[in-house]
Amino acid sequence: MPLGSRTDCGDARFCGVEVAFACDIVDTLQRSLLCGFDFVLAPLVHPRFRRGPDYPGAFTRSDLLLTASQWSGQVVGSTSPWINPDAPQDTALRSQSEAALRQELHWAAHLSLQACILPGAGGPNQARILNQALLTLTGMALWVRVRLGGPEDAWEEWNTLRFACAHSTRLGAVLEVGAQLPSEASLARWSGENVKAIVVPTHAFTTNKRGYPVLPKKHQAFLTSMLKLGVQVVLRGAPRHTPPGGDESDAGLKLPSNPLRPYWEYLSFLFRKGEIAAEQQPAELAYRDFLQSPLQPLQDNLESQTYEVFERDATKYNTYEEAVYRALLDRVPAGSEEGTATVVMVVGAGRGPIVAACLAAAQRAKRAVRMYAVEKNPNAIVTLSHRVETEWQGKVTLVPADMREWQASEPADILVSELLGSFGDNELSPECLDGAMRFLKPGGISIPSSYTSFLHPVTTHKLWTDVAAYRDTEHFETPFVVKFHRFHTLAEPQAVFTFEHPGQQPPDNRRSISLVFKAAPPGTTVCHGLAGYFDAKLYKDVHLSIRPSTHTPKMFSWFPIYFPIKEPFVVSQGSEIRVDMWRCDGNHKVWYEWSVSCGTLRGAIHNPNGRSYAVGL
Repeated sequence: MPLGSRTDCGDARFCGVEVAFACDIVDTLQRSLLCGFDFVLAPLVHPRFRRGPDYPGAFTRSDLLLTASQWSGQVVGSTSPWINPDAPQDTALRSQSEAALRQELHWAAHLSLQACILPGAGGPNQARILNQALLTLTGMALWVRVRLGGPEDAWEEWNTLRFACAHSTRLGAVLEVGAQLPSEASLARWSGENVKAIVVPTHAFTTNKRGYPVLPKKHQAFLTSMLKLGVQVVLRGAPRHTPPGGDESDAGLKLPSNPLRPYWEYLSFLFRKGEIAAEQQPAELAYRDFLQSPLQPLQDNLESQTYEVFERDATKYNTYEEAVYRALLDRVPAGSEEGTATVVMVVGAGRGPIVAACLAAAQRAKRAVRMYAVEKNPNAIVTLSHRVETEWQGKVTLVPADMREWQASEPADILVSELLGSFGDNELSPECLDGAMRFLKPGGISIPSSYTSFLHPVTTHKLWTDVAAYRDTEHFETPFVVKFHRFHTLAEPQAVFTFEHPGQQPPDNRRSISLVFKAAPPGTTVCHGLAGYFDAKLYKDVHLSIRPSTHTPKMFSWFPIYFPIKEPFVVSQGSEIRVDMWRCDGNHKVWYEWSVSCGTLRGAIHNPNGRSYAVGL
């Protein structure tokens, strides 16, 4: 029986169950699947079978017991718990363990298992063996058990192994929870890590009033948060609860009785209990943790499908309409409307959604306007021409020109633009509007009137390894537009660059800043780069923002921006992270340079002279 359709992580398994080696693997797998579990976690070898490197006979059961598709799709293997390649002062056990670990990993690969779980992170010798396996056994992932709530910081063990294995994408963490969990802040660090599964033992469950197993609220919250990140769940241990009257759902479906069924039902409940996706989220799912190059609308002409995606965001255009509405009321006070027409110019009109918002604002305000739509994209002008003829007859003057070069026939009272990028100025809104401000009347209104970019350091193993996969400098020196999903923030965002319109004359859009962040999470964590946002003041108190604390509700036109760093580094609690950033221009291009440092560790300056990434003027 399927547990539920997962729209956020493809065909990832949702819930498995850990079984003993001594069981009949064929019968146990069938019973587990009928109970609702998606896979079993089974030992590769009997856990007490210690053997030397030259053991002559069969060391485990036959691969013929299951089909190849069953091994690969319904079984995750686990290595023997006695194996310890880093055993102190016991060379015999070390040698025995090395041979056994290699043997079991190769057997798992022979079975075509998708993943194999190790009992712990181990030490440097185990890391060496795992590195060798990651290089040679390329079709299988290696997952490491990390026990939460113990006296040691489990994250430290995982991080040491992760760095030793060069941040391999096929090395994952399996978090094993107990009756007690660490602090919420400590648990939050794992949201940016490569967590593949959470093992929940049956002894972590309590009993509700009806006699059914339930998890404590803290466990529920943690499990639910990780389920949203596509993490799988593994149930471990013997049943400890016997609900009164047995399992009614099993009886109704005529399924074989399984004492773990109440646990499965509860985990199923937690999965379905998750927040219902907001209307815009299905469209965002494909972009979660997906690297996209920022648009360059000044240099390139946008395509129809790009315009269409942006135009679906009703919130953005409603907010623009509200800003223009208020500006019209201020520009033409009540009682002076007759005989007064406000000149409104939309620069960078695209296919016309901002123009439509301005016309709607004028109708609401009961103010006469003379509307200009200025657009350089010849393909968008085709659409605008049709709209002028069919929708806006006599209301809009279409200007097919670059706003920086057009000579306006009359000055504008209100200048409206939507040229913002994920970092505010990264699509060259300042440079575009500098050229357009010359036809704004003295005392005229620019919408937006200002915008500010924000940055903070983040943990994001997924994005960093995706950048590293290119194996070049260029991608580490390129900012990417990203819908952050698996990430964790290390400090609150701070303001970076602010631009105001009208601005200073003559304009100078070069900027530089040094920011110092104090690492907030408990214990240690890793910095993989910077996340960037913007907050735009359209008019007075009308804002558009993707900054997390002030994010405009239900707006999805912009995703944040990710500035990667070449070398991730460990950050201790309370450490100061210094970020230096420059906005540079020259030779018909604009680019960012950035550096991230911590303590005595000085980070390299990324993208000097715009060698890897720049926005063309």
